[in-house]
Amino acid sequence: MDMLNSLSREDEAARERLISANQGMIKRTCDWSDVNTGSRNTAGLNKFAPMLADGFSELEANIQIVQTEGFEAVTDSGQTEIQQTGPVLLVTARPKADIQIILSGHYDTVFPQGTFEGVTDLGDGRLNGPGLADMKGGLCVMLEALKAFEAGPMKDRLGYQIVLTPDEEIGNFASAEYLTRAAQSGAMIGMTYEPAMETGAMSGGRKGSAVFDIVLHGKAAHAGRAKEEGRSAVEAAAELVLGLEKLNGQRDGVTVNVGSIDGGSAVNIVPDLAVVRFGARAPDADSAAWATEEIRKLYERATARDGIHGHMHGGFYRPPKPRNAAQQALFDAVHATGQAIGLDLEFVDTGGVCEGNNIFAAGVPNVDTLGVRGGRIHSSEEFVITESFSERATLSALLLNRLADGRLNARHIKSLMGQ
Repeated sequence: MDMLNSLSREDEAARERLISANQGMIKRTCDWSDVNTGSRNTAGLNKFAPMLADGFSELEANIQIVQTEGFEAVTDSGQTEIQQTGPVLLVTARPKADIQIILSGHYDTVFPQGTFEGVTDLGDGRLNGPGLADMKGGLCVMLEALKAFEAGPMKDRLGYQIVLTPDEEIGNFASAEYLTRAAQSGAMIGMTYEPAMETGAMSGGRKGSAVFDIVLHGKAAHAGRAKEEGRSAVEAAAELVLGLEKLNGQRDGVTVNVGSIDGGSAVNIVPDLAVVRFGARAPDADSAAWATEEIRKLYERATARDGIHGHMHGGFYRPPKPRNAAQQALFDAVHATGQAIGLDLEFVDTGGVCEGNNIFAAGVPNVDTLGVRGGRIHSSEEFVITESFSERATLSALLLNRLADGRLNARHIKSLMGQ
């Protein structure tokens, strides 16, 4: 690791370039933040995608804006429909180069149009605004790091595919295939630009994540005249919810959370429809399989009630991303690289999920919190630490240099995936 925690001439050049680019990265991120890209704001996503493509056109790469086919979702009426989102941005450079990597990020936010808007200077080197940290700031860091790398002498040794998605905050259901395809087309290492923690700590192992919608149908009846003729879907849903919540604590690391129950109408009608929406997290594949089986049993018990039928939609859309030998080797390399610029990086296991889970499931070790430092994400108090733009862009540029010149051995790290 000694070669990783010292600076080469190319590293010094990239560092100087990125220090001077800090204010430009901040301005671009603020401009991008001003365009609402809530995950279901299709118009906003379609407006922003060409702006994003224009920014990434500064790279020596081919750019495509690809409309997805949408994704299947369950409505409040219990029916399935295809919902649309924005396009995926695909950026490809030097596909024949000896070293190949995948970079990923998302441009959607959790904020619907008209909710959280505008950038506010909080002072003390912090800005508040939607998506500044999660993760339009990370996209700017990715872009500037790649520009700094391509300004150096080693660019021909390293090729990349970038996948920028419009639906990460709602599960990547429309864009997951693009992540998988890019990861499986020769990538050795993955780099994803979710925000680092305020302290600079980064994510280590991640749990897997599931989203389920269970639709239950009963039989409507007049609640006063013929209550006994009805079959309450809401009652069946209530029993189901209690069973789901009781799964918590039964297996280490597995959590289940019921988010909502839709259904029913007037109090004088026995409700004939209920939709139970819930999520689950699991630390490894065996735990995910256990959780899925327990949920299936609860669903079958609910639909075994007299007069109740239904269907179950969803599952573990992001497999767990545990620490293995490949992940740990990559974390060690990133830590050593950080030391070269005075960063003592810590990797903390988390229950959160991201596109790094998808890339890991496709067989590629990856580090997924290379974005800016910030905090209070997914709230109107979201903030970014402005000095972290050049800091994190420099970290990425150094990683690219080390991948290209062999100080960071991408092939060896990927060879450890099965261990």
